[in-house]
Amino acid sequence: MTRESMDYDVVIVGGGPAGLAAAIRLKQLAGEAGREVSVCLLEKGSEIGAHILSGAVIDPRGLAELFPDWQAKGAPLDTPVTEDRFLILTADGATRIPNVLLPRLMSNHGAYIASLGNLCRWLGARAEELGVEIYPGFAAAEVLYDERGAVVGVATGDVGIAKDGSRKAEYQQGMELRAKYTLFAEGCRGSLSQELMKRFNLRDGVDPQKYGIGLKELWQVEPSRHRAGLVAHSQGWPLDARTGGGSFMYHYGDSLVAAGFVVHLNYENPHLSPYDEFQRFKTHPAIRETFAGGKRLAYGARAISEGGLQSVPKLAFPGGALTGDAAGFLNVPRIKGTHNAIKTGMLAAESAYAALRANRAHDTLDDYDAAWRRSWVYEDLWKVRNVKPGLRWGMWAGSMHGGFHMWMNDLGLGKLVPWTLRHGKADHESLRPAAEMPRIDYPKPDGTLTFDKLSSVFLSNTNHEEDQPSHLTLGDAGIPVGVNLAIYDGPEQRYCPAGVYEFVDIDAPAGSGAKAKRLQINAQNCVHCKTCDIKDPRQNIRWVVPEGGGGPNYPGM
Repeated sequence: MTRESMDYDVVIVGGGPAGLAAAIRLKQLAGEAGREVSVCLLEKGSEIGAHILSGAVIDPRGLAELFPDWQAKGAPLDTPVTEDRFLILTADGATRIPNVLLPRLMSNHGAYIASLGNLCRWLGARAEELGVEIYPGFAAAEVLYDERGAVVGVATGDVGIAKDGSRKAEYQQGMELRAKYTLFAEGCRGSLSQELMKRFNLRDGVDPQKYGIGLKELWQVEPSRHRAGLVAHSQGWPLDARTGGGSFMYHYGDSLVAAGFVVHLNYENPHLSPYDEFQRFKTHPAIRETFAGGKRLAYGARAISEGGLQSVPKLAFPGGALTGDAAGFLNVPRIKGTHNAIKTGMLAAESAYAALRANRAHDTLDDYDAAWRRSWVYEDLWKVRNVKPGLRWGMWAGSMHGGFHMWMNDLGLGKLVPWTLRHGKADHESLRPAAEMPRIDYPKPDGTLTFDKLSSVFLSNTNHEEDQPSHLTLGDAGIPVGVNLAIYDGPEQRYCPAGVYEFVDIDAPAGSGAKAKRLQINAQNCVHCKTCDIKDPRQNIRWVVPEGGGGPNYPGM
């Protein structure tokens, strides 16, 4: 069947800060020149902001370039940071690092604590005011190419296909959205972005992308325990010195605390569960008092790109470009990427607009690759480029090394440390056999401060049409039991923060007298964090988009 199609000047995939900034900037430039530029933005979530998850302490630098009058326009950044705290935790103690010892790059002065989801909703409204066509609930499932191999748009996924592949009564074929240029702003580990990087060899000559998993809960705490504007981070317990990661607690709004935990996905121990490490963190004597008498309002999880400068791929290819966290512009030690996402979205838009003005189409936006390297985004990542790779030496030595590099840049002496450390292997290569690593005994959740995965998934408002093909696919159905369970004790049942993967008993062949196992995939629980796509040791699990509108519906995350 021939699919219906619509034609635009620019199609944007993803309604996060990068995609929305690109859409807005295109319309701003067209308006200034009195031209018409048609822009369409697809968002797989049920609404703009539904799938957005971030801490978030937001550096407004990018927003201020997009909207110099963002405060007058009512952008939802209402809680300026008033205090920074950094703790080193042991099992029963906490040591605060004096702020004077921290590199100035780590200061959050001038930043705001906010919901990135709400900021995206606000940006979405501004985009629509400018004439951007936004289609939430439509997942871009396929890249379209012309006879020369250039990208000419995307197609949305078919709706109404049953698990067995048959068409249900409500079947609707996907639609093609064709464009002169297509910008991909899918966020971390976007499925189409991964395809494009391979097809156009965008990662040639750069390091493997590195990742972390970020878990977050939103709490309403007792007013007496709330410190509006406080930003608190920690390293150390409950993680061991070989495992990278840390916590955040941000106080903002009406007695709200955004509490979260990040685990770097190059960890070695397959017995480790990032979700349970987060729950255990909250029980620390210096932490638990914040939540006493409070109520947990929301939960979510999301992978984050941590490779930094060394891992940014070539951005442009025939007919389109990558932008935002799809390319990996997060500043890891600052735990901030929104400012860079907005700026790279704007730069991609400016490059595409210049091409449209020159009556070009479907060629490579080479000036975009050059522009980001001339921008403050490059400088932002260059200053911290050796922090993440230095953590290979453990938390203590790695943190001291990273702090030294950041101090040298703060003091204007960055040229004295010109080297750039490499990342080496990808995160899925780091797991060691389960027999070589210690087991971890996680305490049972108490239902008040700590919680199980399924009750957390309930708070994420995750929903998928159950009678549809699984969006979590296996290349080889034998690997989960034959390799992952046999060698690594089934790490997917622990690294997934939503209880998607579990090994269940099945009857073994008659006469064997033993129980066999199979991997059960509860795809309806998936919060779209992409951790399985990243951490599976044989890269056998592939995450693809489900029907549009499926997944979490985060309220104010």
